[in-house]
Amino acid sequence: MKRKSKTLTRREVLKIGLGAGAGVMLGRLPLFAQSATPILRTIPSSGEKLPAIGLGSARSFNVGSSDEERAPLKEVLRLFAELGGTLFDTAPAYRQSEVVGGDLAHELGLSDRLFWATKVSARRGKDEGIQQMETSLKRLRSEPVDLIQVHNLNLVDTHLATLRDWKAKGRIRYLGITTSSLGQFDEVEKLLKNETLDFLQLNYSLGTRQAENRLLPLAQDRGVAVLVNRPFEAGRMFRAVSGQSVPEWAAEFEAVSWGQFFLKYVLSHPAVTCPIPATSDPKHLKDNMGAMVGGLPDQKMRKRMVDFINDL
Repeated sequence: MKRKSKTLTRREVLKIGLGAGAGVMLGRLPLFAQSATPILRTIPSSGEKLPAIGLGSARSFNVGSSDEERAPLKEVLRLFAELGGTLFDTAPAYRQSEVVGGDLAHELGLSDRLFWATKVSARRGKDEGIQQMETSLKRLRSEPVDLIQVHNLNLVDTHLATLRDWKAKGRIRYLGITTSSLGQFDEVEKLLKNETLDFLQLNYSLGTRQAENRLLPLAQDRGVAVLVNRPFEAGRMFRAVSGQSVPEWAAEFEAVSWGQFFLKYVLSHPAVTCPIPATSDPKHLKDNMGAMVGGLPDQKMRKRMVDFINDL
């Protein structure tokens, strides 16, 4: 059972301000950011705090079982925890990613310290969904698991009913839904209005801002935490600025790289709880975590960022 370990629990780590991990993170950041406090965001339904940058695993953690294949990912996960991160997002649909994440966390002694967010995507009914979730708990070595989300709204009514039952029984702590498609935004809006959800995960970036129109304000109004997938648009955002330097005015909100520029835009929306960029590169992981400290753009600066991207 979770939290039986003698290591610090998640709440204890957060209570002391992310502990040594935050100090290590600050020590590796540029001097202007070293005095900053890591950004925490509140889960509205409980008041629990989360570090504001998570780690996704789609594609990046889908590797085999050899030490050679897993070594870079083990370092990514180690650094993620060391630099103050807790939320690891995965899914059975990501092929081996859920297995690899669970194995590496166990090897690193992190299974009880991470905030596990996985998904259910079974298409053949309630029983298959239950079987899939049971497998996820075993893979992640975690019960209760922190969050299970209905993946891309697959059999959403069926699986939400199961998740409510599991939450009532203490097998999960939070439930939610996900989408990565603009075409599902209307259905997501209806679910936000009619269901009681802890989390919503959706696609949102500086280049794809449709979520700002209705879903993000509605989630905020309904007290639903928001995880953001595709903050880099699977690399498209970096390709859009290829060959260009980060503008000097980005120093006003302490962004020293394009990755931080894009993440800080997402994170500066008041409805957003935690972007979850995926990476298999330790250097990129360190850079992403740098977006969790220092300033964030205000409304005027956010418009300037949008205008900059629109003018490319």
